[in-house]
This record gives sequence, structure tokens and C-alpha cells, in this order.
Amino acid sequence: MLVSLTVGKVDAGVAVLLTEDKRLIEFPSILLPSSIASGSIVDITVSQNFEAEQKSQAAFSALQNRILNTYGINTPSTPALRLRNATQTSLVLEWDPIQLATTTLHSLSLYRNGSKAGNIPRPLEQTATKISGLAVDNEYSFYLVLRTSGGTYTSNELTVKTHAMNNLTGITVTPGILPPPLRESLEAAVERIGAKIIDTIRIDTTHFVCTEGRGRDWERANEMNIPVVRPEWIEGCEREGKIIGVRGYYLDADPKQRQVGSNPSLAGRPSTAGAPQQANMPQRPKEPSTTPKSPDRESTVSGEPGPEVPPTPPQKDLPPAPAPVDDEEDEDIEEEAERPPAEPKDKHKAESSDEDEEESPTDEAGEAHGAQNHRPNVEDAKEGADMEDVAL
Repeated sequence: MLVSLTVGKVDAGVAVLLTEDKRLIEFPSILLPSSIASGSIVDITVSQNFEAEQKSQAAFSALQNRILNTYGINTPSTPALRLRNATQTSLVLEWDPIQLATTTLHSLSLYRNGSKAGNIPRPLEQTATKISGLAVDNEYSFYLVLRTSGGTYTSNELTVKTHAMNNLTGITVTPGILPPPLRESLEAAVERIGAKIIDTIRIDTTHFVCTEGRGRDWERANEMNIPVVRPEWIEGCEREGKIIGVRGYYLDADPKQRQVGSNPSLAGRPSTAGAPQQANMPQRPKEPSTTPKSPDRESTVSGEPGPEVPPTPPQKDLPPAPAPVDDEEDEDIEEEAERPPAEPKDKHKAESSDEDEEESPTDEAGEAHGAQNHRPNVEDAKEGADMEDVAL
């Protein structure tokens, strides 16, 4: 199609063209010949390019399909929450890695019993979380909420229950440095109580068992606040039939703080609570009651006070020395005694030492016999003899 137009005005960028019916058309002056001026007539040929139209339509359709496939089909995945491990006071929950498609992550939150418990740190890297401080043998419900630039997605609601005290299946042990016999004994005990044993420290590790505090796993256990106990703790749980405290089973703990159960199958094993020492303690102080001992000799346990020594009666209450008796045997005994018990002048003279007892074993018998001879005659002598027995 050929069109004749008259140039009305030529500007630096736009030329004004006039049609035969006096209509104005703005036309780029760069497309006109450089020799034209106002009043010039130009012929412009106009035709439809069908091939270019088809190419343009095909490109536009491909762009629409690409947008649909990128933003319309692939959407963020809804988290699937499940239980990984449960103990008496803690739960470990896990889920599949978060798929965001083309959206942007805003947050991943955990809800407990309908209330927000907190946000998950590093949700694109972390796929598990541990909830501690729960009540024993109690039921809880959890679900996740994923917020993205493409919308909000809520996971399934998971209802779980913490274990009772006699349920030992939640114990997950990671062994550290152990002698081979103890390692075998630990594995057998873990299998008997229904617990689990894993070789590396993980989020669901409940206890780290070793006999020496060193190594990379031991350091990680301390960083994650995992209790580090000796192998006897597993045996203690088996003896008690329930989970027990770990305070007496730390590497540097006093074995006397450990709990000792009564499982017959473990009766032949050595006790870890120091029972033999306690069994021998009451046997040493058992000596004849008539033989006086000093407080230092009576005490058999370090830190335990000796028996109390009764005070010596005042001098004014002591009667004079008993009158001599016709019995020659009593007189000989009194002459052989190095320190007559009837004349104590202070508190310490009424007490005799162990050496005096060994050299003169008949002193007590003589004194008792003399007291009996004076009893029917002098009432004061009876009281004096009783005081001498108290001092001894």
C-alpha cells in the first residue's frame, strides 16, 4: 500500500506529515530522507509482515508457559512433623528439609498445645529440635507453621507422650573411651533394658558413657550439656528398674552417692557404693564395757566422735579412803596398784590408760570386791564405789 504525504514541518526528532484529508501524522524525521523540507511530498509504502507476527506470538506463548511452570506449579512444601525420640522429660521432633520453590522464607515456628513455643533457628539447615523440661508421663501436641512470601503452610498436628520413670527405652547412649570388657558389658546392659546405643553425638543422645574425660566426642557432649556418666549408671538403672539420677555416676563423683538396687542377677558383681566399708564399721568398737578406753582409741571412722566420758564427781562428794579390810588378798592388791582409784584429785586421775590395764588386770576386780565388802557397813562407801564405776 502506497501513501503520499506532505511534509508540513521538520523538527530535530519529529516531522509533521499531512494526509490528503488534512490529518496530521507525527513521523520520526530520522526515517525521512535528509533532503526533505517543509512542503516536500514523500511516498511511504505500508505492508503487513505475517512471518514476524508468528514469531512474536510464539515467543510470548513460551514466556507465559515458563512463568506458569516456575511460579504456578512448584509451591513450598508443607512440613511433615514426626517424633524421633522421647524420654521422661524431653522430646526430639524432626521433619523433612524445607522446600521453598521460588518463594522467600520468613519464619518456621513450633507450636506446643496451641501456643507458640518459639522459632526454629536456621530452618533451611536444621531439621530437628529438642524440647526439654517436660513433665513425666504427660501428653503434648505439636505442629509447625511455615511462613513464606508465597503464603503460610501448617504441618500436621503430632500428639506425643513422655515416658514414665520405669520406661528405659528412651535412653540413647553414646560410648566414649572404655576398656573392651566394659564396652561389651555396656552394650549387653543397654540391650537388656531396651535402650539404644549410637556411635556419634547427636541431638537425641541422652547420656555419654566413658571412664576417661577426653576426646572430641567428650568435648561435644560437654558443649551440648549431655550428662557424662560411668558405665555403672546403666547397671544402676537396670537394678532399680527405672531411670535414676546421674549425680553419683559422674566421672569425679563419690561412689557413696550411687543408688544400689536388689536385682538378683547382679548380686555377684562388686558394689559401687562402698557397702563393704560400711559393713565393717560397727564391728571394731565392740569391746568389753568394763575396760575404760580413751576417746581417741574408741573412734574407728575418721571424723566420727568417740564415746562421751562421764565427768568425775566433785571432791566434796567423795568419801574418805575405805578402811582397811582384814582380807589379806585385798591389801596386797591395793599395795600393787600404782594409782589408787579411791583418791582422785582431779578429773584426769579417775581415768586409767590402756597400758595400766594390761599390766594390772586385777585392779578392777579388787576394787569391785572392796566395794562389795563395804556396802553392808557404810552407806557412803557404797556411793563412792558407784562413782568409781561411773568414772571407769
